[in-house]
Amino acid sequence: MTKAQGKAVAKDCGRATRITTALTQWFRANARDLPWRATDAKGRRNAYHALVAEAMLQQTQVSRVLEKYSAFIARFPDVHALANATEEEVLSAWSGLGYYRRARHLHHAAKNICKNHEGKVPEDAESLRRLPGVGRYTAGAIASIVYGHAEPVVDGNVTRVQLRLEASDQRQGEPATERWAWKHASDLVARAADPGAFNEAMMELGATVCTPGVPRCEACPLRKACRAASLGLASTLPVPKVRAGRRAVYHSAVVIRDRQNRLLIQRRPERGLWAGMYQAPTVEREDRAATASEIKKWFGLARIVEKERFVFLTTHREVHFAIFTSSPPPSPPAAARWACPSEIAALPLANPHRRILLGEETIQTR
Repeated sequence: MTKAQGKAVAKDCGRATRITTALTQWFRANARDLPWRATDAKGRRNAYHALVAEAMLQQTQVSRVLEKYSAFIARFPDVHALANATEEEVLSAWSGLGYYRRARHLHHAAKNICKNHEGKVPEDAESLRRLPGVGRYTAGAIASIVYGHAEPVVDGNVTRVQLRLEASDQRQGEPATERWAWKHASDLVARAADPGAFNEAMMELGATVCTPGVPRCEACPLRKACRAASLGLASTLPVPKVRAGRRAVYHSAVVIRDRQNRLLIQRRPERGLWAGMYQAPTVEREDRAATASEIKKWFGLARIVEKERFVFLTTHREVHFAIFTSSPPPSPPAAARWACPSEIAALPLANPHRRILLGEETIQTR
């Protein structure tokens, strides 16, 4: 290494140390009071609570997680309680958060922890990544935040902060950008006195200050180190990911109620959209909505009345719902059964089906 190269390395290390120090200090003064950040008398985080929170926070806003987290922990207070629960109980407690595969993975992870780790969430990232549904991000978050290991974490918030810090025009969401972000995160966390606090600080900064669109640079503890801010580029970076359009699908559901106020329900297939969840009897098509005559023939109904239509958006689909009502058929459709509203409320229901069956408006539709 030449003398000039040595000076450059030292300069970069000094900048990294200043970034980690300033950001950690800011976080300790400004961190949001979130229930999964609670500590015991010795200042330690609960690893099981962290595992649950990280599973919930994947692709889900903090505000939505706050609505479900405490009730989930109350229902399954430790890893043994979760491992011993049925899948239906877990999915029911998860209802409203979406991405139900996460709930199944969390359930399987709890069983794995009880079977292979004596009920203790592993400490090191490598062991954590062997758990079902635990990837590099979740493993790094738990290993650093709970156990203090210098493991990097990278999510959308962290990547956005990094790209602005370096005034990089890489496109967010691209594989090359992700590799760069992990390398950058590794370099920074290695300079942090408290790796867990630094990692949380990066995520917190991206969520509350260095936000998409117009960041609040005046409130940023890294504004002096931020190259995008110094160049006046913070609001134009990062370059957004090119997203594929949603695929339209058509679901025609029939709400059938008998004289005992019971509703006819069926369980969805174990694979695919809303796998294993419950719904009203539904005809699904990918080319167009089913006609009234098709629905009557499919379910053996004499007469149906259209109630409403709405569109529900998932990550990859635009689900066009047409909702009908009907009196009971002579014989229920195959694999359908009667259930009272109180029983249905305790079953795992995706948000649109909760609205259809119970009239609960818990989702944004158009």
